[in-house]
Amino acid sequence: MNSIGVLTSGGDAPGMNAAVRGVVRAALGRGVEVFGFRHGWRGVISGEGVWMESGTVSGILDRGGTQLHTARCPEFRERVGREQAMENVKELGLEGLVVIGGDGSLTGARKLYEEFKFPVVGVPGSIDNDIAGTDYSIGFDTANNTALDAIDKIRDTAYSHDRVFVIEVMGRANGFIAVEVALASGAEAVLVPEVPFSLINICDRLKRQRAKGKRSSIIVVAEGAARAADVADFVSKNTGYETRYLVLGHMQRGGSPTAFDRVLALRLGAF
Repeated sequence: MNSIGVLTSGGDAPGMNAAVRGVVRAALGRGVEVFGFRHGWRGVISGEGVWMESGTVSGILDRGGTQLHTARCPEFRERVGREQAMENVKELGLEGLVVIGGDGSLTGARKLYEEFKFPVVGVPGSIDNDIAGTDYSIGFDTANNTALDAIDKIRDTAYSHDRVFVIEVMGRANGFIAVEVALASGAEAVLVPEVPFSLINICDRLKRQRAKGKRSSIIVVAEGAARAADVADFVSKNTGYETRYLVLGHMQRGGSPTAFDRVLALRLGAF
């Protein structure tokens, strides 16, 4: 194999740059050229990108986001889009692709292989940690630490004002981030899509804790389980406690990757 392509696709995740670095440095060390597609599958369809050198990935190990940029690409879901992508790949003389992304991106990679028998390697990069066959995906640890830092700060103000805080974290239809940060922060309750829950039972628990002298509480909600605003409204009406909510949102995707994510990404990219 003389040349390959690499792309980052779908939602960005801290550590994607480290993965790209791992791919490029490992490939060049074996005498394999690397073409970096910009804006994910959209770049493969348009042919937008650049031939990468060792210096291209210098100084990006600690940077969040993705140097190659990323984007959603509805066109790739259609056969005609994938045909155009393959045409560009062949014109560039590429003999394989490394796709760094989440569930949707890797599903697209699988289709490309199944339809054209073109060699594709998928690298799991998603803060949601919802990719089958993986224990940890790139970005999950950093997202957990970002959310945990925010919750630790919120607990201080919740304690000061005797308030209940409902904090919504990302994760799409999965509760991996919510469970991790709830455990790490000592939250009083956590709501995830995978487990049925009763808000009435949670309110009863808060009342029992308040009766024992606990004046503030944290409830962590996975975005796929419920809206933080709705949960806060329900808790306030059914307990009478002053309740606030916070949606952490896209801040969980940003920031410098943790040591764990950097090493994981480098290993997966180089492998």
